[in-house]
Amino acid sequence: MAVSDKVVELAKRRGFFTVSSEIYGGIAGFYDYGAYGTLLKRKLENLWRKYFVGMDENFFEIEASNIMPEKVFEGSGHITNFVDPVAKCKKCGTFHRADQIMEEFLHENFEGKTVEELTQLIKKHNVKCSRCKGELGDVSVLNMMFPLAMGAGKDTVAYLRPETAQGAYVNFLRHFNILRMRLPLGLAIIGKAFRNEISPRQLLLRQREFTQAELQIFFDPREVEEHDNWKEVAKYKLIIYHAKKMEKISCDDANKKMKIPKFYLYYLAKMQKFFLDELNIPEKKFRLRKLTDEEKAFYNKVHFDIEIQLEELGWKEVAGCHYRTDHDLKGHQLVSGQSQEIFYNEKKFIPHVLELSFGVDRILYSLLELNYAEDKDRVYLKLPAKLSPFTLAVFPLVNKDKIPKKAEEIFEELKKHFDAIYDDSGSIGKRYYRQDEISTPVTITCDYQTISENTVTIRDRDSTHQIRVNTKNLKTVLTKFLEGENLERLGKTVK
Repeated sequence: MAVSDKVVELAKRRGFFTVSSEIYGGIAGFYDYGAYGTLLKRKLENLWRKYFVGMDENFFEIEASNIMPEKVFEGSGHITNFVDPVAKCKKCGTFHRADQIMEEFLHENFEGKTVEELTQLIKKHNVKCSRCKGELGDVSVLNMMFPLAMGAGKDTVAYLRPETAQGAYVNFLRHFNILRMRLPLGLAIIGKAFRNEISPRQLLLRQREFTQAELQIFFDPREVEEHDNWKEVAKYKLIIYHAKKMEKISCDDANKKMKIPKFYLYYLAKMQKFFLDELNIPEKKFRLRKLTDEEKAFYNKVHFDIEIQLEELGWKEVAGCHYRTDHDLKGHQLVSGQSQEIFYNEKKFIPHVLELSFGVDRILYSLLELNYAEDKDRVYLKLPAKLSPFTLAVFPLVNKDKIPKKAEEIFEELKKHFDAIYDDSGSIGKRYYRQDEISTPVTITCDYQTISENTVTIRDRDSTHQIRVNTKNLKTVLTKFLEGENLERLGKTVK
């Protein structure tokens, strides 16, 4: 069985995610998160929030509406440009996203190809419908936004937002004035976006309703070759894929040799650090892919996708760093008639934007797959402790002889300091494996020695090794273990 199938099976069994409205057969492109999946997702979002919004005292999180008027998307260009290439099967009538079905057949990236180019490629390589093997017709385009008819009228006057970014752009000027008129100004949004995907597939990687975490950084373009904290990343090596080869290159060299601005490189380095140091993504599974001029949007001066390598799906985009220049604010100025110029550093101008964009669901799925593990007769997730739905679980060995009471006392004390769960259902072995499957890094068992000696056992999820410690030292020992200290150095080994 493929790892992705095993992850789906585990996700259903343990309540991470499942197809939405499953009792009615579900609907493609929509997923529900269960209890443990929601806990994991919130921890991922909070970690992102702490890391990225915390980078600068002039970065703030805002919350914008999911529904926005049509004029917003005229200003942003979505009405005319937010389209995907589609190819219809002549036999069964199924619509396919043309670049995706080409990628599935030839295992190459075809993003950015024109409608004409995709039509020619489909014919050249005799690409068939994946459902019925029928012939595909010529490629056309489809707007991906969800229109809404509001109120009693029949005219469509609004859309579900296809990205969170526009909420930051239309709010920029107000927040610049409120937040003491300083640049750089960061406006972050974590929220839902909606795209009418032609043929959603690949689980959480391509949905019609999904969560984005985005930080829009508004800055003075005259300062693009500087950053106050440049020295912090100057020698840091980026894992870059371009010209069909991978290389490690320092930010300093990327600036000098690749002509990438320092302001951009600083945040690209911070993004890489987030994935490698905070999410523990293995270096060999991570890369920063530089998009070619043909692939990137015309308004993006520099564009890197952050990609993670999955077992079957290969390299998949999970985030991006986009230097969008003044394209967005200029568009809204033109359509709204409201000037987006500011006076800053003795000059009047429209700020430029650097966008850090993350697909929360894509990252979450990648974490599940990369941390899925099997060991003899058990399945477990090796998520970092800071992301696990629960940090620890407390068990009574048996539900009698004062042991449950003592276990509950210990649980009540520990949950003041850790994300803890109490579990007294089933055999002790089943409880261990249940917590292993939801990635609980440490389990604590109260037994007869707990009553007589005031000691408990602590078990490490990954190694299954156990130690015995006095309850008065429990908080200190757990803290050290969760910070990375070897468990066996913290107490007496249980054999």
